[in-house]
Order: sequence, then C-alpha cells, then structure tokens
Amino acid sequence: MKRSGSLNELRPDDGVFKEKPGFLRRVLTGSRRKKGRRKPIIETGDTYFHFQPDPPGSPSSEISIRRGIFSRKHYGSIELLARKTNDGGEGSRFRVETGERRGRESSSYHSPSTPLLENPEYQTRWYFKYFLGKYHQNYVGLDTDRNPFVISVMLSDSNDHQIQQYRAILWRKTGTEKICLPYNPGKALTVRTILSCFSRMHKIEKGPKEISAPSVLKDLLVLEEQEGSVNFKFGVIYAKHDQTTDSEMFGNKTGSDAFNKFIAILGNRITLKGWDRYRGGLDVKSDTTGTESIYTVYQGHEICFHISTLLPHSDDNRQQVERKRHIGNDIVNIVFADCPPGEHPTFKPQMVRSQFTHIFLLVWYDEADEGYRVQVFSEENVPLFGPPLPVPALFQDLDEFREFLLVKCINGEKAAFNTPIFAQKRERTLDSLLRDVYTEHAQNESATKAMLSSSRRAFSDVLVESGRGNVKDEERKEEVARIGQALKLDTIMKGDAPTSQVNSGIKREHPWQPVCFFPDFSYEVVCGDSWDFDRLLLATDDGGAFLLSEGTLPVPVFEKSCVIKQLSIVEDHGILILRMDKGKECRVYIFYLKDFETEPTAFYTKSDCKDHKLEGTKGCNFFALNRPGGSHLRLAVAMTKKMIIMQWRHAAGVSLINQQEEVTSGFVALQELNLPETPLIVSLIDGFSPSSESRICVGYKASFDLINERTGDVVTLFQMESGKTNPVAILDLTEDDEKELLLCYHNSCHFQKLENIEQNTRAFDFQWCTVPDQIVCASPYVLAFSSEGFEIRLLVNGNLVHTTGTMPNLSLITSKTDIFFATTAPEYYHGSQTLVTAKDAPVSSSHKESTSGPPSPGLSTMSKKPVRIYRVSIASLTGTRESGGSRTLPSSPLLSRTSSGRALPAINVNESLVDREPATPSPTLLENVDLVKLRVDAVSSVSADSGFHNGPNSVSSNNSPPPSPF
Repeated sequence: MKRSGSLNELRPDDGVFKEKPGFLRRVLTGSRRKKGRRKPIIETGDTYFHFQPDPPGSPSSEISIRRGIFSRKHYGSIELLARKTNDGGEGSRFRVETGERRGRESSSYHSPSTPLLENPEYQTRWYFKYFLGKYHQNYVGLDTDRNPFVISVMLSDSNDHQIQQYRAILWRKTGTEKICLPYNPGKALTVRTILSCFSRMHKIEKGPKEISAPSVLKDLLVLEEQEGSVNFKFGVIYAKHDQTTDSEMFGNKTGSDAFNKFIAILGNRITLKGWDRYRGGLDVKSDTTGTESIYTVYQGHEICFHISTLLPHSDDNRQQVERKRHIGNDIVNIVFADCPPGEHPTFKPQMVRSQFTHIFLLVWYDEADEGYRVQVFSEENVPLFGPPLPVPALFQDLDEFREFLLVKCINGEKAAFNTPIFAQKRERTLDSLLRDVYTEHAQNESATKAMLSSSRRAFSDVLVESGRGNVKDEERKEEVARIGQALKLDTIMKGDAPTSQVNSGIKREHPWQPVCFFPDFSYEVVCGDSWDFDRLLLATDDGGAFLLSEGTLPVPVFEKSCVIKQLSIVEDHGILILRMDKGKECRVYIFYLKDFETEPTAFYTKSDCKDHKLEGTKGCNFFALNRPGGSHLRLAVAMTKKMIIMQWRHAAGVSLINQQEEVTSGFVALQELNLPETPLIVSLIDGFSPSSESRICVGYKASFDLINERTGDVVTLFQMESGKTNPVAILDLTEDDEKELLLCYHNSCHFQKLENIEQNTRAFDFQWCTVPDQIVCASPYVLAFSSEGFEIRLLVNGNLVHTTGTMPNLSLITSKTDIFFATTAPEYYHGSQTLVTAKDAPVSSSHKESTSGPPSPGLSTMSKKPVRIYRVSIASLTGTRESGGSRTLPSSPLLSRTSSGRALPAINVNESLVDREPATPSPTLLENVDLVKLRVDAVSSVSADSGFHNGPNSVSSNNSPPPSPF
C-alpha cells in the first residue's frame, strides 16, 4: 500500500544510508514512492482525523479487525488514528496502544506477564543452528510459476538429539518455510515427498537437482540473513513539554536530569572512539557522530541507541540534519516527554517527519504514581506485536520497565519488516539471490554435469549410511562440514551469531515452564482427562485405566480387558464419558463420578461395564462435547457417515443432585445427521445467545463444513490446500458475540469467522514447524503438540515464541484445567547413562535396580522406559490469577509419601526442566567486557551442533544429565 502525504523524504545520496546492515541497505535504497492522495478524511475537531473505513478485505480494514475482541483485550485500542504533517498535508495513519480496556472492566482482562521475543533468532535461524557445520543436502529447482527455489534437508544425529528427525528449509522469494518430520527407517523420504509438505509445492513439473558444490553454503547463509538483523539500533528523542515539531525536539542541546536517568535505564554509556562492538552506524574513529552513546545486550542481540542529545548539535542548522540523519532512519523511536507534574504529554506521531519510522514508544514519568507510563503508536500497516501493555500501563520496577521497552522495540522492528514497503523490496532481494543461485548451480553446464540427479533417491541413502559410500562421497561430506564450520565461526566472531543468548537483563521463568506431576508411570498413556485440580484419569496402552493423584500411587479403576480409546470427565454434571474400542463392539459408556470417590475406589471389569452402555452408539468412531460452561451438555457421536446429536437431560448443577436414576438414561437423542463422508474431527459450537442457533463444524479429509444443528443446512467453510490435507483441530475462539474458529490441518492454521464467511481471508494463516497431532489454545498462546515436542506461538499474529527440545513419545493428555502431557523420562533418553536423583547424584541403572526394592503398582521397573507426566499451568500462560479457592500450583515437586508411608521416587526437576541460560553479566560492567567474552556464549551455543569446539562448557554424556528439552 502506498503511503501518502508531504513528509520530507531522505535520499540515499544524502549519506543517510551509511553503515546500514546488508538487508536494510538493499531495502531502503530502493526507488522512491510516488506521492498519492488519500480519500477524504472526516474532521473531528481533534488533532487526530478519522479516515473513512476501508472496504472489507483491504489490508487496513483486516489489520484493524484482526482477532477482534482478542486484540482489544490484550492490545488496547486498535482504532486507526491519522496524523497530519506540520505543513497541513496528509500523513500516514497510526494505531495507538494505551493500556486501557475501553468499555470493559480492566480487572477482568489479563495480559501476559512475561515480555517475550517473537520469532527469536536462536530458534528461527535453522540453517545457522542446525545445518551449517554438518553434512546436509541442498537442492535447486523451479516451482509451478517458474520461480527458483532452494531446499535444504538434513537428518539430525540421534546422539545429539535423542530422536532422529528430518529438518527441511525451503527458500522462495516470498520467504522461508521450515518443517521438521519424523524419521522412519522403514519408510525413506524423497525430495518430492518432503517438498509436498510445503505450500503449493506438490505439483512441481520437474524434480529439483542436488547441488554438490560446497560454495553454495555461503549463498544459503546470506539467504537466511535476509530474515532481518541480529543486532538493532533504536532512536531516543528528548521532547520538552509543549514542543510540537521535530525541529524543536532535535534542537534540545542537552537533556534534563529525568531524561539522563531514563537513558541510564536503557543501557550503559559508552565512548564511541575505539568502540569495537556493534555501533549502529555511528562513527567510532573520528567522533563525527558524537563522543558517547548508549549500548546494551539483550538475549544475544546487541543494541545501540541513537540518543538525540548525544548526537552532534549545530547552532546554524535549525533542522538538525545530523541528528535526523540517524534517528529519522530508525524503524523504532522512543520519545521521552519531559512533562511537568500533573501534565500529560502532547506528543503526536505527526510531529516527527520520517518515511522510515513506523513505531513510536511514548514514555513519561508520572511523579504522582512514582513510575513510568508508556503509550505505543504503530503505523497502520504494521502487524500487531507484543508484549501488550499492562493494565495500567505503569512501570515502577526499573528492571521490568527496561525489559518491556527492549522487547517491544525488537518485536516492533521485526513486525515493521512485514509492512508492504519492506516486504515488497525483500521479495525482490530474495528473488534476485535465488536466481543467482539457480543460474550458477543449475544452468551452468559444468555444474549440471557435476550434480547428482537424486530427486527420486531417498535421503536416508546418503544421510544415514555414513561411511558406506564411496571415497568421493565421504570427502565431499567432510568438505561440506569443514566449510560450514569455518563460516559459522566467522559469523560468531563478527558478533552476528543468531543463536547467542548473552543477556544483561533479569532472568525470568517462562510461563509455560512444566512441573513434574508424576515422575515414574509404568504405561504409555492413550488418553486421559483431569478431575478437579489434582487428579488424572489415565487409560493405558496395555488396557485398563488408573486414577492418579500427585504424591500417591496410581489406583486402578478399569481392568485390562477394558480397552479405552477416548474419555472425558464432565465435572459440572458429575459424569464420566468414555469410548471403548474392541473391533466392532466400539461403544460409548457413561459412569457417575461419585462411584469413583468411594472407599475403596470402584473397580470395573468388562462385564461390569455392560450396564453403562449408551444405546445407539455401536460402531462409534469418536465423540465430541460442546464447550464447557454451557447450560446443557451436548454430545455428538460419529459413526462412519452418520452422526447422532444427544443432550443431557439436566442442566449443570442439577445433574449433581439427580443421580439416583440410571446413568445411561441421562442422554436423549435430538437428531441424526447423514454425512457425505466419514468425519475425522467434530466441534460443537453453542449459540452465543438464546435466540441464536447451535452449529457443528465437521472436518473431513480435505475440507471443513458448517452444519446448522436444527435445520441440517450445510455450508463449506474452508477448503484445505491441495497436498496438505487431514484436519488436526477445530478450536472455538468465540469471545462475547464474535464467532471465530481456528481451523488446523497438516501444519497450517486458518482463522475462520462464522459470520460473513465470504469475506474471510488467508492473510493471517500461519504454519507450524512440525506436523502436530494436537493443538491447544491458551490465550494469548496456541500450542502444537507432536510426538517429539511442542512449539508455542502467539494467537494474535502466529509468531513463534518457543520450541522445546526433542521429547520422546510425547502425548498430550488434557488441557481442560491445566495442560498435562506425558513423555519418556529425560534420564532415559537414548545415550544417557545416568539417573537424576533427589540430590542430583548420578546412580547407575544396576545400582538403582538392586536398591529400589520390589516394584510398586503403577511404578516402572528398569525393564521398561518409564513415562513422566508434566503439568503446565494455564493460569501462568494466560496471565490470570487463580481464585482464592483454587489450589496453588507447586513450583517444583517434592519428595511425597503415600498413605502407606512409602516414598515415591524423587527427581531433581529443576535440573532437568529449567532452561539453562548463560550467566548474565551485570549491565554496569558491560563496558569492560572483552569482545571474546561477549562472543563466548555464541560459541558455546553452537559447539554441540557444529562439533568443532570442545571447550570447558562442553557437556559429556558420560557423567552429566541430558540437556533440558524445555
């Protein structure tokens, strides 16, 4: 979208673009955009002007309504505010975040308490982290539009990652896509198979060709660097009260004491002359850009601030071009408003003339509340980004204030790169680089002869059978690894390592930090559900089910002959619903929960369950319940191409009183629906008001349909992308009266509004880096679970915030109250030879067996790898406070005793779960830290991947516990 107005443009030949990073230099030196005229505006008498709304489907209107109520809840006001230039011309429009919740009780809304970097480089820069320095394969080809692409594939080393996985990166002019696929020795993957996992890549006419030249490694590293800068520069402007133009603000020779205190919070004051670290385009030789600046490090990102009062001032130049030259070219600016007590700042985005500044953070000190207040202005095309402002937007803790500003600035600059002005030029840059790679490695005659035509050959033929190839292949592998290691080390020493996590801030525990609920369960978990806050009902692979409470032994409640495949506990109605699967006798069964609360606990055999069969459910494939909290419980039972809708007779609460009747008589069939094909997933959607109708969303192999529950009318909601079929989840994101679903299929997620279906867009679809088995929404996060780990993204924009390490045999149990999942215990990972005990003392397996005594019911023996069950607090994820009656979650499991006095096995969970971050140097000492010390974390963070560094930080698998997967 073109930007209009009469803002002064800074030209490349003015010297403005000196010292820009490669990507920014290419993006910002593009042709100047023509000035255009916006449509008429509606004058309101205020400084701001409200534009007429854009037509539905336009980028502006889509961003303004993005995620609707969710956005208003967590990101404050998102209405678009126009700015006018000082000479009366039209300027671009901004949205504002104030930290207020308009028209709603602030106490009912909670924002994430932990500022998180979005798309953190140490997790998104796969090529540098996983590929470079290890043998991998690179292919080049043309897609269906005749545009060049490159795909890189590797098979992870089982000794390092416990689980062998394929990792693949696809480079196209539209950006980078990544995916992680499980490795199956009995079913090898080909390049075409892996390509089909990416969007619009399943119908390429000609298979790609493998690039054998090691010189392509440097080209691919350059391609990955186009994702953005590792280090950042931000402007800081000092504005006195009632200053209304940027010339007045830049004309301030010095700042007040309050301003100097503020910039001291941001980082350390450094002397520019002789500075040998990141300088943000400032002169470090002859003091032409001032003598001092502010510098800091946050999670591996070096940050240099362009402070307006520290840049050169000219008495003869009213516009202070030397200051504008730097600050005007910063994507993000912090404006410190020096307000008298009791006054509010008068700053508006229109006061600063810049074609490149997309985000302003307005900061001022509130003496009455003794803290700093913040507002955020973002140009209209900048996608929503976090962290959202707290309620109220007041910071009294200086460490938290500093961390919020740094994270907000970093995330804001990343988000700004997705605006049309940057995205279009980045696409041209990527297209040019990819065409160069294609020309050099595919069209060159001599290079073509040297290529391996292996698009139909399985990757495992090369990647797995190391040492079995001919001498030439082995030499090529060694050369690829050696050149990659050299490139990796060079990047680290230049300070551009994207995997560094050097930090000068406070260390926080992530809100998704798991806590061990049960350390040593004997069986693999097939399904389960939570009961209250401290109990789980688990069905196992060997048949039967156990009732599990924290700190006690498992209690069997169903015998092995009861093969349970699905279960749900409905506490509001006091019932247990489960599906038993044994050939053609698959049915739904109903039980009262009170039967499991007696002493001794009820124990059901297969014959006991016959009286609990729900009639009419024979041949059930699966069942689904409506969203918790509704007045009536509804049940959908899918049976091949038929679905029966049932309703529980009693309202919530009444069911707990009327439990004298037969439990199976509680459900009444409402209607039977015939379906065009066998459904794979179903979600019941309640009406948001008494007058609205309930609907059913059904996921088939290649589409999602919406069925009116009363009339049976069917509407096709969404057609899945060819080559990426099979639904994963249907999540109801309804808030207030806004109906919206998150439709998940393969590794993609699509936001689908239920009103005005024809106006839906795929502009906000996002992809996971794995093909998940289950997906959980814990607003503001959405989590995807696969059999080898899980990743976490933000619901509002789909940005990645965290990916766990590999966790063998992971399965999600439930997410009703808290998130519970099971995985093989970390100390039993392949390659680990020690056990973690309560005192963190390594104990050999043989010693453990000889001293542990006879096994207890439900506890594992050493002949079988035990399953460990973890818990993630929903309250921590959502930022809500638990009510007074709720159970306080423990920070770590302690050595608990059963009712018989016998102690359960204990583990050092802090050692096995807590993220191991590097020691963080004090901000006051950063000036004296040597360059090598600043880089040591980056070197150690890649040493395990590259295999060329074996320093004192290296971990030996013979005497150390395995690294934390979280």
